[in-house]
Amino acid sequence: MKYTLGCLLAGGLLLPAWAEAQPKEEKKAQPKYVGSQVCVTCHQAQQNDWVASGHPYKLRKAEDARRAGLPLPGGYTWDDISYVIGGRNWKLRYVDKQGYIITSTGVMPDAKRDIFSLKDVKRGTPGKNQFNLKDGTWSNYHPGQKNLKYDCGACHTTGYSKEGHQDGMPGIVGTWAEPGVGCEACHGPGGDHVGGKGYKGNIQVRPDKAMCGQCHIRGKADTIPASGGFIQHHEQYNELLANKHKALDCVTCHKPHVSAKFKDGLKVQCESCHPKQAADYKGSMMQLGGVKCADCHMARATKTAIQKGPHEADIRAHLFKISLDPAASMFTPDGKFAKGFLTVEYACLACHGGRTKEWAMDATKKGIHGYGKAVAGKK
Repeated sequence: MKYTLGCLLAGGLLLPAWAEAQPKEEKKAQPKYVGSQVCVTCHQAQQNDWVASGHPYKLRKAEDARRAGLPLPGGYTWDDISYVIGGRNWKLRYVDKQGYIITSTGVMPDAKRDIFSLKDVKRGTPGKNQFNLKDGTWSNYHPGQKNLKYDCGACHTTGYSKEGHQDGMPGIVGTWAEPGVGCEACHGPGGDHVGGKGYKGNIQVRPDKAMCGQCHIRGKADTIPASGGFIQHHEQYNELLANKHKALDCVTCHKPHVSAKFKDGLKVQCESCHPKQAADYKGSMMQLGGVKCADCHMARATKTAIQKGPHEADIRAHLFKISLDPAASMFTPDGKFAKGFLTVEYACLACHGGRTKEWAMDATKKGIHGYGKAVAGKK
């Protein structure tokens, strides 16, 4: 056994003391990322659901995007693109060969011209750099801003590290093991798991909102950032914490591998926890008209790509509560933050555009969940 000679201070005197040397702790090797293609060998069913969701496509290589038949911004060819951001359900943005997000007005890189040939126009829409999948339109994203770095890897990729530059591209902040949100983004690196080291005990399965909240958050969790009269995108975690549903986890309602855009993407429906409102709703004009709980209580008050109307964007809010205070405003006076509720402008007038706020308030007094039930029952 090894010992070291030390000194103790006692009564003003330095006295020698023997102390047993502590063995140095060896650093435990961190498990490695193996890639989603390895997980599929045992988890085919989960992979089938995951592939149909938006997660794998948060970031993908240009060759994969080209094979998928995605459009290009005007003035660019696939030889100019390294990665495509998005490509499922919402929008597309593009990263050039230096790792910077494309913000140009459609001029070919390194070309000093402002006139486009017919060939350029066929490749996209000149002057636009974001393609909106919802309606097939193009829009500007940071138009003309130079050297806009791609600093989104923490949520768009798997096995992210903020150190270095992926593929040696100066415009990319950080590196990753796999582009897109793969299996290991939520379950952790699978090296030990597939290597049989402990097997079941060494893979993360954390079905709580904090896991989803790592990426479905913007700014501080106790605020709901807003801009232009809408909640900003990817902040469902902020919204959930601001209302009575905060005791729930995301997977209480959602199937984690399946997109919520599909009917089988939800584990439970609202009536599972709200039987009284469900009973009122049954046979009402709301039900006969095909209006669902989410149409009002999860109005599209959040914007990621397009705005459909003055009070309707393209993503459902997770606030649920609707304020019936006629003086209520959904946003702070400066418009930078949303409060923890929807107002009737978003819950009602997004569909009833020709009506007034007063009309909506009056309708709620008649028992909105069972509205028109007596009349509907006579038909």
